[in-house]
Amino acid sequence: MLLRSIYLSMDATNRLRLGDWDLYMDPIREGKAMKGFTLAEVVSRHPGFPQGSLVAGLVPWSEFAISDGSGLSIVPRIPGLKLADAFGVLVIAGPTALVGLMEVGRPKPGDTVVVTAAAGAVGMLVGQSARIHGCKTIGIAGGAEKCGWLTSEFGYDHAIDYKRENVVERLRELAPPGVDVHFENVGGEMLDAGLTVMKDFGSVMICGLISTYNSAAGDRIPGPYMFRNLIMRRLRVQGFVILDYADRYPEYQQQFAQWMLQGRLKFRLDVTSGIDKALDTLKMLYTGANKGKVLVQSGADPS
Repeated sequence: MLLRSIYLSMDATNRLRLGDWDLYMDPIREGKAMKGFTLAEVVSRHPGFPQGSLVAGLVPWSEFAISDGSGLSIVPRIPGLKLADAFGVLVIAGPTALVGLMEVGRPKPGDTVVVTAAAGAVGMLVGQSARIHGCKTIGIAGGAEKCGWLTSEFGYDHAIDYKRENVVERLRELAPPGVDVHFENVGGEMLDAGLTVMKDFGSVMICGLISTYNSAAGDRIPGPYMFRNLIMRRLRVQGFVILDYADRYPEYQQQFAQWMLQGRLKFRLDVTSGIDKALDTLKMLYTGANKGKVLVQSGADPS
């Protein structure tokens, strides 16, 4: 079938697939088309996908693409939600936030949850999900503007600006007994800070390590200097990949759609028009220039 691309999701995984790391996905070799999570419209007929229906899945970066339907799922039009909002939250970022927090982190009401890259696509949803679950939330982000969003828009109890504050000192001030659950998106110094202030028997979930993704496979990337706290604090540390939970997407998407329609969830989209801007737009994830979930609008929105 012929697909017409509408929105492309810009994700850190795109950069990883260009390198030589041992990944959970096939790499993109030189000369091949980059692929990314895409919202597209079915232009031609297909037994499993009616003409005019919307689908999402890994599709080449292009305005049009040919597909046999493998790996694609139909995206329902949800009255009251714009397509960009539904795609930006429900397809990847929302399920990632819920899986990492609730399935891997397993916080209890009253627990203290810390999130790095808290103003990013996943981070802004993790904090709100934790608050809905009755947790105290601390978000870490770069710059006064983003930290302002965390408390004024995304419901975080506290925000830490890693660019001008000592993260470990601030975490100790804001959570004197220690941190119960740490949601990691950055790695490096941020992961070290989290490991330093964990409570005994706390949980650390590794969603991303974006600070290291521009490193080559042979580079010696320093491991966490506070690795010893895995023993001293008897921590449970687990990495996860959202694709492993694809069979439960409808469950997670229904939950986030409900919160969005109820007005309980705030989020920001950073949308760039034109597929020719995709490369420069992807780079925003690595400079901190993005102001929300990063999308490229590659075609007309039928809504």
